[in-house]
Amino acid sequence: MSNTAKIILVVITIIALLVSGDAFYSVDETEQVIITQFGAPVGQAITSPGLKMKVPFIQKVNRFDKRFLEWDGDQNQVPTKDKKFIFVDSYARWQITDPLQFFRRLRDERGAQSRIDDILDGETRNAVASHDLVELVRTSNREPDMEADIYEVVEDSLETINVGRSAIQDIVLEEANKRSEDLGIAILDFRFKRINYVEDVRKTVYDRMISERNKIADLFRSEGQGEASRIEGQKERELLEIQSEAFREAREIRGRADARAASIFNEAYNASSSTRDFYDFTKAMEVYQTSFDEETAVFLSTDSDFFKFMKQIE
Repeated sequence: MSNTAKIILVVITIIALLVSGDAFYSVDETEQVIITQFGAPVGQAITSPGLKMKVPFIQKVNRFDKRFLEWDGDQNQVPTKDKKFIFVDSYARWQITDPLQFFRRLRDERGAQSRIDDILDGETRNAVASHDLVELVRTSNREPDMEADIYEVVEDSLETINVGRSAIQDIVLEEANKRSEDLGIAILDFRFKRINYVEDVRKTVYDRMISERNKIADLFRSEGQGEASRIEGQKERELLEIQSEAFREAREIRGRADARAASIFNEAYNASSSTRDFYDFTKAMEVYQTSFDEETAVFLSTDSDFFKFMKQIE
């Protein structure tokens, strides 16, 4: 084989490799593909995974994600229906449902993100502006204990809501899907990530919250003081009852003891003359002991019994 033939064979081989390499492509399970020829889509979308073929060099593979995609909105200042300015931060999940229509209308995911920004930001503003703030921050009506005293204090803060946060999110989702139905995408979920007051409104809200909590604290404090007074009064009554009962029992015991002592005294006094004399003597000693001390001066007549007794002791 001549050198010219060898060169021609190598060139043909290289061309064949290039053609075969560009003629085959693979589709992953997470992808869907649109084939374009000179910029225009050819055929239907390819959504099944595997090895595929196309016209080399002429046709181009455009790949799109089949999975759920994320949209994270910017924080925007929005007025509510009751004229309160709030910052709203939201997020959503979306998916390419019609790759061919998606390619025709949006071309790629960057274009889709920009279009979703316009749709969701607009519908969020419309929904927020159509509802009061309380509807945006609460999902359901509160059910307080109607018999509790605290209900009278916080009743003014238990406003009844007719829509609620979850329903407003569903409204935004529904309206956004209506506007995006011809874009080849579906918005699967929408949520408010954060709702916050602007600085001017925040201080007013905090002041109201503090005032409300102070009212509740005053109510609890008043109830506590009333309960303390009731307990104190009950304690005093029970203490008086206990003291009265103890005093009565003490008097009864003392009376029984005095009666018993008098009975013993009578029995001892009537036993014999010597017993009576000894009793008289001990009683006299008790009287003298309690009547006199070291500084007491006593003047006795010579015929007094005490003088005679003292002489006997000497």
